[in-house]
Amino acid sequence: MPIPRTTVVALCALLATALLAGDLSAASPKQRLRQKRAQAAAVLAQVNTLDRQFEASVEAWNGARYELALTRKELVTDRARLRVAQQARHVAVARLEQRVRGLYEESDQPTTLGIFLGSSSVSELIDRIDAANTVAFADRQLITQTTAARARYAAAARRTAATARRRAVALEQRTRERRRIGALLGERKRLLSSVQSEVAKLQQEEAARQAKLAAEARARLAAERVAAAERARQQTAARAAEAEAARREREATTTVAAPPTTTAATTTAAADPPPAPATTTAAAPTPPPVPPSAGAGHPEAASIALRYLGVRYVWGGASPAGFDCSGLVMYVYAQLGIALPHYAAAQYQLGTPVARDQLQPGDLVFFDGLDHVGIYIGGGQVVHAPQTGDVVKISAIADWGAGYVGARRI
Repeated sequence: MPIPRTTVVALCALLATALLAGDLSAASPKQRLRQKRAQAAAVLAQVNTLDRQFEASVEAWNGARYELALTRKELVTDRARLRVAQQARHVAVARLEQRVRGLYEESDQPTTLGIFLGSSSVSELIDRIDAANTVAFADRQLITQTTAARARYAAAARRTAATARRRAVALEQRTRERRRIGALLGERKRLLSSVQSEVAKLQQEEAARQAKLAAEARARLAAERVAAAERARQQTAARAAEAEAARREREATTTVAAPPTTTAATTTAAADPPPAPATTTAAAPTPPPVPPSAGAGHPEAASIALRYLGVRYVWGGASPAGFDCSGLVMYVYAQLGIALPHYAAAQYQLGTPVARDQLQPGDLVFFDGLDHVGIYIGGGQVVHAPQTGDVVKISAIADWGAGYVGARRI
């Protein structure tokens, strides 16, 4: 991947600045520290810009390897089908050859002459000829069908093999590009080492900031779990209270006092009793609607991803020894029993889309034209493996600006 001219110009300007920065004897210690930190931050920003370009090439290499593996699996299937079709045709041909030999070598077989001479009537003769023709037609049709199947599967196998060859060439090209980028990365590391003392100070500050963000994220996730459990408890208690109130109200409305029993004489002398009160049945209160579910997802993936903060970035890495962006996502979800491809663009095809304002912990968030992916942890933040020379860390989604692509819920 060629380095953009603007990047080269910027690096040249930074090198010139580094040469001029040595003449700081007139500046105060505070000013020198501020200027050195600004210089180190500028160099690190340029390195990060290049590394994001390298990340895109790494994901292209992951994609080429992924597509080649799929094609090779398809080729195995096509060749297996071709072998079955060839065997079926071989059986059909052998069957026809055996039948032909029987017609000409065995006198008791129904040859045309035998059919004619052995017939006692014209009707029997016609029946025998029809039977022989039917058998011969069935044999020829079976051979035709098996031959067509063999040709069809052979063509499919040739096409798949050609696709596999093209994709193997593409993978080799990506591999060469990856090696070339490795050489460029060595140059970037040497450039970074020239301001290592200043960058170390910034890294210490970043480590402290990451520790604070991690603590806040863990506390936030724990609070969300406690709040979810409390909401579930309150909903259960509310439903139980509503059921109890409804039960009591049904008992109250079904209890009616029995009227007194009197004789006819007593009824004439006594005053008319007051009318019995009308019985009214009150309707049970309508329970409040149950809040909608938060939807499927795996919020526990966010807590798992936080375990790997500080693990270094490694091209093609998918273990705690080193991760790239899609490798981190694949490794985290594998611990939940979910197999994801080691390719950000392929991961984007899985699950269901999620609006940015509906993100929940565990969702996959994609950036930079699907060249980068991270795991959402709430608070507008993701855990991700950024680029070469960095480690798994927490970053704000807003840092990508217009580079935000979308999110998926697995």
